Amino acid sequence: MEGWTQTLGAGALLGIAAAAIALILVLVIVFKMHAFLTLVLVSLITAFATGIPVAGIVPTLISAFGQTLGSVALLIGLGAMLGKMVEHSGGARILAEKMVDVFGEKRAPFGLGLASLIMGFPIFFDAGLVVMLPIIFAVARRLGNNVLLFGMPAAAAFSVMHVFVPPHPGPVAATELYGANIGLVLLVGVIMAFPLWYLTGYLWGLYVGRRYILPVPALFGSVDEDRQVNPPGVGTVIAILLLPLLLIFLNTGLDFLDTAGAVDGDATWVQVLSTLGTAPVALLISVLVAIFVLGNRRGEHGTALEKVVDSALGPVCSVILITGAGGMFGGVLRTSGIGDALSDSLADIGLPVIVAAYVIALVLRVAQGSATVALVTAAGLMAPAVAAGDYSVLQIVAITLATAAGSVFASHVNDSGFWLVGRLMGMDVKTTLKTWTVQQALESVVGFLFTLVIFWIG
Repeated sequence: MEGWTQTLGAGALLGIAAAAIALILVLVIVFKMHAFLTLVLVSLITAFATGIPVAGIVPTLISAFGQTLGSVALLIGLGAMLGKMVEHSGGARILAEKMVDVFGEKRAPFGLGLASLIMGFPIFFDAGLVVMLPIIFAVARRLGNNVLLFGMPAAAAFSVMHVFVPPHPGPVAATELYGANIGLVLLVGVIMAFPLWYLTGYLWGLYVGRRYILPVPALFGSVDEDRQVNPPGVGTVIAILLLPLLLIFLNTGLDFLDTAGAVDGDATWVQVLSTLGTAPVALLISVLVAIFVLGNRRGEHGTALEKVVDSALGPVCSVILITGAGGMFGGVLRTSGIGDALSDSLADIGLPVIVAAYVIALVLRVAQGSATVALVTAAGLMAPAVAAGDYSVLQIVAITLATAAGSVFASHVNDSGFWLVGRLMGMDVKTTLKTWTVQQALESVVGFLFTLVIFWIG
């Protein structure tokens, strides 16, 4: 916050953050207080406790809430409409049946996860998950009504790609800060992605799916009794679901080419295509196409079609608000200066560079919630040490990916993604901690072990 300097030390700030997280868990789990109210209340209390100027507390809360909603609300709202159209038309059911036929019932979680891994190359985590959920829900209903068995491998696949593989923003930012070869980061990230997902996403998804039997939530993939009796073909459904993927690839692909110097990022045609490929615009175009192809062309018009689209929004309002409030809490922690205080404390520990980069990113992630802030801060701190060291090109790539691994560790209540995954899959806080938080910790630790092997080879 401009003109304000935090006077509390790292120890005091960490104590306040730990107490705030404990209070959230007690209010939600023990007293059954609604998560949205809990997050707003604890954000306010934390802002006072960390010494943020009183006049700036409410603007800080609103700003952090708004910044989160700015990216999340459009994606969830438009994604819900797209998912509802696919489900209402019978397309989700048809595609689910096709996937089961191809992979078999026992391998259906693997098939969904593999499809998500491929989709996750150009599409961001939250947007990809929202687009994929209607298919996940449809398969889950057909094969036992157990959402975690099919949803966890898919969510983990999107996470792995988002964390480790360019052109996603985290690994790209770390690559630039460390001066790593982005082509080699991409190659190594892709090679790591499948075994990392298989160990920490697919196998973990099978485990939690057997341990926690959760029914498919009544969100945009809920059963629609009024759905059309003449469902679209599998090819039509796949084309509609691939449309946002291809559009988003315009954006991420052109950003990658611009960074590599292959295209001029200031050229009008590049900027137009990049705009069409931003996630909200891509989903908007896809929703309009879905309404036309799955609705108008199949004999549904006017008020009836408008009611179908509108019915998608009500169930996801709670998800949107809770996710925004989670972003608010993380924003308060960042404004309090906990990241800067921790950075200064951790920078001089004396660990090997690759270990220090991982640990700093991990601690920052757990403390303040944002993976991007953790990654960029850690990379910024360690970049001079990397530049001064005698490291090979491959070793710098390993350090880059180790920092990314630290930034994903143990998503919990101060991370908006925690609330997004938990609420979309109908989990309470305790179950989300036992499933998603642990998955993210496993993904981080195993990913770091992979980078150590790469560093040793290099």
